[in-house]
Amino acid sequence: MNESKKNILIRLNRIEGQIRGIQKMIENDEECRSVLIQLSAVKSALDSTSAIILDTHAKKCLRGIIESKDEMDIEELMDLMKKFLK
Repeated sequence: MNESKKNILIRLNRIEGQIRGIQKMIENDEECRSVLIQLSAVKSALDSTSAIILDTHAKKCLRGIIESKDEMDIEELMDLMKKFLK
């Protein structure tokens, strides 16, 4: 397994743990402020992980575009980036 993939899986496992923690907070009737802070942390972690994956995909896709000069690949990449940036 390459280092990038290992890093992403570590991040996703950490996020999964954060989600389980939030579920326990809800079960234990923790105050909303604390839950919201943890949700914000999860959102930030997901955004960071998504950015890493998008970066990797974009570089791979761009290499393919340069090699094949395929306009469809450019459109696919742009559509993906628009969805991610919403």
